[in-house]
Amino acid sequence: MATPNYGYEKRQRELAKKQKKEEKAREKAARKHGEAPAADEAPRDDAAPAPSGDAADGND
Repeated sequence: MATPNYGYEKRQRELAKKQKKEEKAREKAARKHGEAPAADEAPRDDAAPAPSGDAADGND
């Protein structure tokens, strides 16, 4: 069985942390300049659509 590569896993965590930190800095700079965040960064209301009434009522 192969042994875990802890160094690789640590590097991936560090890269993810760095990327997240850079993204937050970009968002903060955009807010500072009065710009709105991009559309794909905005929370979406339709993320979990409500079930239809026909299937949810249980009457067959």
